[in-house]
Amino acid sequence: MPGEALLRGVLTGHPSPGRGARTVGAVANRPDLRGDVREFLTSRRAKLTPERAGLPAGGNRRVPGLRRVEVATLAGVSVEYYSRLERGNLAGVSAEVLDALSRALELDDAERAHLRDLATAASARPPTRKRAAPQHVRTSVQTTLDAITAAPAVVNNGRGDVVAANALARALYSDMFVEPTQRPVNHARFVFLDPRATVFYRDWTRAADETVAMLRTEAGRDPYDRALSDLVGELSTRSEEFRTRWAAHNVRQHYTGTKRIRHPAIGDIDLTYEAFDISADAGLTLLVYTAQPGSAHQDALSLLASWAATQDRTGDSAAESAAANQR
Repeated sequence: MPGEALLRGVLTGHPSPGRGARTVGAVANRPDLRGDVREFLTSRRAKLTPERAGLPAGGNRRVPGLRRVEVATLAGVSVEYYSRLERGNLAGVSAEVLDALSRALELDDAERAHLRDLATAASARPPTRKRAAPQHVRTSVQTTLDAITAAPAVVNNGRGDVVAANALARALYSDMFVEPTQRPVNHARFVFLDPRATVFYRDWTRAADETVAMLRTEAGRDPYDRALSDLVGELSTRSEEFRTRWAAHNVRQHYTGTKRIRHPAIGDIDLTYEAFDISADAGLTLLVYTAQPGSAHQDALSLLASWAATQDRTGDSAAESAAANQR
């Protein structure tokens, strides 16, 4: 079947011909690291114009961006050496060369980190046994979440699975928690596979771009994550919007940002989030969402808390009624 062929292409790094096949990248239990390196470097080179790099534009440019010889010159390496790197061979490349390449391609902090991650993965021996990322939190972490009563707070892993949440976060993301397409609840599945997401996120395009960029970042950091490869394969076969973005090889660091949400119960609300790594639990991140004090969004957040309390009481009443009917 076409979907099965496309999924095999995602996992092997060689998509089968057909609609959307060229847009699929590779990340798997046996990842095509050379392909990821090649596509990342060529896509960054294509984005950088000669004018921006301070080079003469010249003529007869058949492809956008800089030529290999121009990148090599800017990085201070030979054309042959840069061509080898762009073919995907980053094994053993020094930090100095990676820094020079980052400067030549004008990579931002997230792209620099991604390039280092790819080089580390290319130089390391594949793990014989990969430990699964945590799918639950310690009791003390959940207690901390529950103690945050004035702001939504969640704990995610690198794949965007919601590992834990407080009551206000479950209320904020009520659309995502109600009948998710698959457990565990996952931000990327909600964004690309749930039609409610296009209403929930008032700037869905931005949310989609950021979601894929974060998954790309995680794929470079942990290329042997089997669950991540399965997630990418699923989204690639089911969403053309995801495939197109995945092929762009954009990456992003997830420290802070803004969510512009249209909640089904309280209406529009803008929240700023801050991300904190949980040092005792590698791979888990705490995100806390706040509103500008004294703003209409702060009022909406208070309204959300009232709505959440109402839902809890309704749920308790329903549970009590069901128990009474069973007596």
